[in-house]
Amino acid sequence: MATSTPTPIFISAATLRRHLTHDSLIRHLHSTLPAQITSPIRHTHNTSPSSALLLMPSWSLSPSLPYVGVKLATVHPNNSALNLPGVHATYSLFSSLTGQTLAAMGANDLTLYRTACISALASKFLSRESSETLVMVGAGELAPHLIRAHLTVRPRLKRVIIWNRTPVRAKSLIEKLKGEIGSEGPIFESNTVLEEAVGLGDIVSCATSSETPLVKGKEMKAGAHLDLVGSFKPSMKECDDEAIRRGRVFVDCEAAMEESGELVGAVERGVITREEGIVGHLVELIKGEKVGRKGEEEEEEITVFKSVGSAAVDLLTAQFVYEACIKDQSE
Repeated sequence: MATSTPTPIFISAATLRRHLTHDSLIRHLHSTLPAQITSPIRHTHNTSPSSALLLMPSWSLSPSLPYVGVKLATVHPNNSALNLPGVHATYSLFSSLTGQTLAAMGANDLTLYRTACISALASKFLSRESSETLVMVGAGELAPHLIRAHLTVRPRLKRVIIWNRTPVRAKSLIEKLKGEIGSEGPIFESNTVLEEAVGLGDIVSCATSSETPLVKGKEMKAGAHLDLVGSFKPSMKECDDEAIRRGRVFVDCEAAMEESGELVGAVERGVITREEGIVGHLVELIKGEKVGRKGEEEEEEITVFKSVGSAAVDLLTAQFVYEACIKDQSE
């Protein structure tokens, strides 16, 4: 029997953005993340003392998700000095039934959307519904996506405070968001005193390449949710041991215990144990196998979500975009 040969397509950044919103991707990930997907621990190769090459393969044989995918990404944190993105990535999608190439896409935006939406999805389970103040630590490419995604799942947020090592970048991001979101959104402001800003946050989201702790646990507000996005290798860390000790810690995937400097260091120093220090994974929250925030009455409880990036989520995001493009072509 003859088998039709799909014509491989290239999905540009503009096309990807046309088919993706934070709201639609959060809903897609919520419904599909429990799928059976094989994702080996990613390959990380240091190409210089400050840069890395990441390879993230993933595949599924499910009839509803018949795909194999791999993301290749380079990480150059010092690119900010050149006014260039710190991460450059491409994604290749194949059929898991035939091995045929289906699509190639620039994956910078894919990574930004999927990372922010995973944090927001976790926040649905871990932050208080009554949260009113979001503190954004970092003002890089990911920051506006994280802000938009958190606003999507926590519409009661009234105030967004942005901190960055370079204050002018925080102010620039504020002006951009004000122009895009308008007067109906939350109040945007910057704060140059990180300790003060952290103490105000109901949700504190961090997206930096810091190798020294920025968020101190003793400064965190009772009942706060801490979202850690930046670190992806043991030398990097965005919070101190006290923040980990105070919080109920959840992760996006098992790789976080190998790659996150916050968690690797806390285990090495005996702050937590590998067996008992992590309450659960995001998929367990989605399935209801683990309880996230125990309730609004738990005013003192601090929750922590650490993501290092999952190839499974890349695959699901690529699926969403590819199928939207194919549907668009057929109409």
